Amino acid sequence: MHPLLQEIIKILDIEKIEDNLYRGIHPSKKTGRLYGGQIMAQGLIAAGRTVDEDRVPHSLRGYFMRPGDAKIPVLFSVDRIRDGRSFTTRRIAAIQHGKAIFSMDVSFQIVEEGLQHQIDMPKIKRPSDDKITEALKNDRFITYHMEYKERSQEIPTAPYQHSWFRANGKIDSDDRLLHAALLTYQSDDLLLSTSRLPHRGKFDRKDMQAASLDHAMWFHAPARADQWILYALDAPQSSAARGFNRGLMFAEDGTLLATTMQESLMRLHTLVNNGPANG
Repeated sequence: MHPLLQEIIKILDIEKIEDNLYRGIHPSKKTGRLYGGQIMAQGLIAAGRTVDEDRVPHSLRGYFMRPGDAKIPVLFSVDRIRDGRSFTTRRIAAIQHGKAIFSMDVSFQIVEEGLQHQIDMPKIKRPSDDKITEALKNDRFITYHMEYKERSQEIPTAPYQHSWFRANGKIDSDDRLLHAALLTYQSDDLLLSTSRLPHRGKFDRKDMQAASLDHAMWFHAPARADQWILYALDAPQSSAARGFNRGLMFAEDGTLLATTMQESLMRLHTLVNNGPANG
């Protein structure tokens, strides 16, 4: 297992301070703003620590309200909204400097059988081992961008992209909460950039303020983060300084594992300076 993956798994093992109150730390070399995927994953673990083991996460919906500060820990406060016979609901607030930087609702469900169907996986094979360079192996996840060559020039392209990813090493745990948290962590990797693809070359990156605004995720089937997963993303729309992004995660055998949706801030400073600013 790569040391950076070990570090993330350790970070996800958040510290219990009191009933319904947990403390999360950050990667040792992290500076500046916190990565949204990390805060969501830690929040999911915090919620899961207050739920019976027979219930697994099936959906989450979070809102990013303030930039996270990598210099101090995050406190996760869990509100036990509901404990039903089949479903359990938790509300999480992530707090720094006495203010909420992120809030999220998570729903858990007992494992049940039901009617089944799913969309087909795109016909995109995972990269062969010889295409996984040493540079790609030096991170928490090995991620291979299928349209890498098409995106090498700053010109407008269609608002879709695909990547294959897996955790960088074997994970010696079958804990569904941990693997769901790792998928949540990685789900924030490409979403924000998808809605910018049709506008490449029309702005300088330094002129754009970009940030995740909200993030939703649904877990459809058990997943292992250390097995190859295809992340198929598209962005149906952008307007009002926001981009709308969607993602589907498939196992290599074609099983749909999870769905993500996110709105991101896409604010051009040039437009704000030439017109009314909304804050």
